[in-house]
Amino acid sequence: MKEYVRQLPPIHEMQKDNRFQQLVSTYKLHHELVTELIQNQIQQVRSNLLNGNFNGPSTAKTEFIDLLFTHVENDCIRISEYYLQPVINATGTVLHTNLGRARLSEKAIEQVVNVARNYSNLEYNLSSGKRGSRHDIIEELIINVTGAEAAMVVNNNAAAVYLILRALAKDKNVIVSRGQLVEIGGSFRVSSIMEESGANLIEIGTTNKTHLYDYENAIDENTAMIMKVHTSNFKTIGFTKTVESDELVSLTKKNDGVIFYEDLGSGSLFDFKGNSIGDEPVVADIIDQGVDIVSFSGDKLLGGPQAGIIAGKKILIDKLKKHQLARVLRVDKMTFAALEATLKAYLQDTEKIISIPTVRDILLTPETIKERANQFVAKMNEATIGFECEVTEDFSQVGGGTMPEVLLPTYVVTLHKNGQSADTIATLLRQSKPSVITRIKNEQIILDFRTIMEDESATLISILKNL
Repeated sequence: MKEYVRQLPPIHEMQKDNRFQQLVSTYKLHHELVTELIQNQIQQVRSNLLNGNFNGPSTAKTEFIDLLFTHVENDCIRISEYYLQPVINATGTVLHTNLGRARLSEKAIEQVVNVARNYSNLEYNLSSGKRGSRHDIIEELIINVTGAEAAMVVNNNAAAVYLILRALAKDKNVIVSRGQLVEIGGSFRVSSIMEESGANLIEIGTTNKTHLYDYENAIDENTAMIMKVHTSNFKTIGFTKTVESDELVSLTKKNDGVIFYEDLGSGSLFDFKGNSIGDEPVVADIIDQGVDIVSFSGDKLLGGPQAGIIAGKKILIDKLKKHQLARVLRVDKMTFAALEATLKAYLQDTEKIISIPTVRDILLTPETIKERANQFVAKMNEATIGFECEVTEDFSQVGGGTMPEVLLPTYVVTLHKNGQSADTIATLLRQSKPSVITRIKNEQIILDFRTIMEDESATLISILKNL
């Protein structure tokens, strides 16, 4: 192997090669960066040779150089491409956390582009000509759609929970049912966030049953808050008992100075229950019960950008706005732009609300989805690509840690091709441009047309042709 190591070319020799300048020119990269990529590849080959892990050419120096330039060009391609790129979500999961959760409405996208392209009045009051506040951009809208006295926005719901606990309950007791000490994606636990905030966690009840008297017995002179965490990412069934929000509102009113805070998690502004989908509470209904403060996500059932929305009593929201963490956790102009456009839809008629992709896709009827699937299969058959296609009934999921028990009836297209496993086809689809993310069921590829848009069908057929 040492003999092969000696065949490795020096850096300056590769820099003199015409292919070096071609890489610099083609991929518009700095001379120094391409040199560094060459150095890294030579070091990698040298290491593999000495460790006996090298599987490339082992004779001519020119073959080494060809191999190195091939790897360096792959590195140049990788660096030149955007890491974050659109994908076709064929899984049927509407709020797919790994795929970016909620897709924005066209109005929200237009507003983001408009604000990003120009200067904006982010912190400038156009009426007075003086410095303005970011909180003013969105507060009135949130008040109108939730019925709260005041509101503010931070960068996600975990941040909202942290700010509320830190600002309103630091070094004080916060009572939480053991059945609500949830863990969300990425192993983030409510108990850990509470510990970091400086609040003292007081656990009550059991995993499956918590009674009103458990809360009553836990209240003492150091109690700052009762916290209810909506278990939106799991369901406990069977021998269970939870205390309703209106009961906890009454309890805190009897105990002066104790705040009732409800972390709603998903934060639905649309009544999906009224459409026989799940039992997710509507934010406005929770506020109407007299809850002191609530928080919820912007990129789940609301259908907007990632954000943590806090709404509730003005005296509490004002404290949060003045806290030093409010600046640490604030959101940028693009988030405000997308959120403003999304919230405005909720002030209009149902047709405007359904323009929000999350709401629209959850409400899609099986009949509409079946028609999409049938059209796709007809076009596949016309193209004679060689895949066996069949439209069958199945179920979609809402996803994003939301409505875990809800199965949405749907129609899917199953794909099968002789001589190719489902895993192989799924990998090829994932590595295509654009990437297609699928499900596998019974050794067949599943394409769920709840989340495949009509304009994506032609692209998908073209990709399948290329396989």
